[in-house]
Amino acid sequence: MNLNETILNAKDGTALFTRTWRPDTVAIGTVCLVHGLGEHCGRYHHVADFLNRSGYTVLAFDLRGHGKSGGKRGDTPAFQSYMDDITVLLDKARRDFPGRPRFLYGHSLGGVLVLNYALRLRPRLAGIIATSPGLRTTFEEQHLKLSLVHLLAPLMPGLTLPNGLDVQALSIDPQVILAYQQDDLVHDRASLRLAKESFSAIEWAFEHAAEFSMPLLLMHGTHDRIAYLQGSQLFASQVKSDCTLKLWEGGYHELHNEPERAKVLQFIADWLNNHLTLDKPD
Repeated sequence: MNLNETILNAKDGTALFTRTWRPDTVAIGTVCLVHGLGEHCGRYHHVADFLNRSGYTVLAFDLRGHGKSGGKRGDTPAFQSYMDDITVLLDKARRDFPGRPRFLYGHSLGGVLVLNYALRLRPRLAGIIATSPGLRTTFEEQHLKLSLVHLLAPLMPGLTLPNGLDVQALSIDPQVILAYQQDDLVHDRASLRLAKESFSAIEWAFEHAAEFSMPLLLMHGTHDRIAYLQGSQLFASQVKSDCTLKLWEGGYHELHNEPERAKVLQFIADWLNNHLTLDKPD
């Protein structure tokens, strides 16, 4: 494994902290990874290591407002800003590793982002992976916060509140929980604007799911209490293209951090191997 860290400039000039993990041999493809709400791409080092050993280069960045990237914690100027940022990452993959199939992989909020990206921009990629996408979440049950979002977002879009994440529901592994709680780059903030635009993007994605036009791997744990598996099931039921829905019995939210993480990551690697086709320039 060879790790490189660099700063990319977003379309609006925001600094995006980026990591590239390269295998020791010539890669057969590239995976562009988008993390979830409140975390950062450094938490995916072991995922990148596994995919490197499987022959894939992995590129990831800290979302704006997260980790070492610029921007107010837990906020974004607009949902479109995330789409623009993902384009920056995919363009880097194309420049740095020409002729290699590119895959887009998102977890949780990142899953919502990559699904929207595929539907809105229709990029020419080898495939999309979304693990535990936040298509149906516990936030919908937090009625006070929902009311605040609808009432105050137009007036105070940048106001941030605790995201209400149940840390104990991230993984069965207590060491994962402890590491998350002790991670200085993790935060629990989400702005009213981010919440409002995310809700709109989720409903838009459901409305357009039947238009999904590239290979898709959806994975969800059956015991996920943060993002409900019914969201993935509903989305998959509407996709007419090549769609694989893999449910992990007893799995919590972070499938890549569960005790059976090796099986989870091997399933991803096998799916990647089965979808290796050279994508064309966007």
